[in-house]
Amino acid sequence: MSSLKKLLSGLSLLAFLAVWQGFAVYLNSNTLPTPGKVAVIFWQDCVSGQLPFHLGVTLLRLVVSFSIAMLSGCAIGIILGRNKKLDAFFDNWLVIFLNIPALVTIILCYVWFGLDESAAILAVVINKIPNVIVTIREGTRALDQDLLEMARCYHFGRRKTLIHVIWPQLHPFVMGATRSGLALIWKIILVVELLGRSNGMGYQLHLFFQLFDVASILAYTVAFVAIIQLIELVILKPLDKKSQRWRR
Repeated sequence: MSSLKKLLSGLSLLAFLAVWQGFAVYLNSNTLPTPGKVAVIFWQDCVSGQLPFHLGVTLLRLVVSFSIAMLSGCAIGIILGRNKKLDAFFDNWLVIFLNIPALVTIILCYVWFGLDESAAILAVVINKIPNVIVTIREGTRALDQDLLEMARCYHFGRRKTLIHVIWPQLHPFVMGATRSGLALIWKIILVVELLGRSNGMGYQLHLFFQLFDVASILAYTVAFVAIIQLIELVILKPLDKKSQRWRR
């Protein structure tokens, strides 16, 4: 079954490249270069060091902002999910922050704190935290009360209850927040870099847009998508599989 899945995945990728090649040849325009041309640009930028440098800068921002947002969002989400009074008090706050456009948050952070790295990270974190809080809060509300009661009967401490009772049940919600968070955060980071940084993938894409260099835009996009897919395959899927061992 696993080999069949890999085969279908490979065939799907080849079909995508074939469709891309077909449209590029049919249009015969600089607005849609062929996969081969994009691959050449990708290789040239890798050899020159430009792509690895800007990709590394963006990934560093992603790791820092993602870690802060997930850790703080999970903690707040569990607290709100377990405390009805606090949940009722902060519910409107969550609705407000969920509906503030990311662009507005980015601009305000740059205006209030300056065009520096801390303002860029803060803008990304503020945009992501509400989504994590809401997801984890809903997971906390859905916790099995019988298991919590059992933990109290066996005199589990808070730490032991969190690790052995609460966390395994929250795992699907955490993984959902993680996957959606990666998809959301890197898009926000690109806007942050476009508006107020002098390096990173967003800065480069803005430069390529001004030069109408579609091949370079696609090459950098492919590089980032490949990295995110690698994170999914190497980190998230094995972690998900390991955390699900307790389920029958």
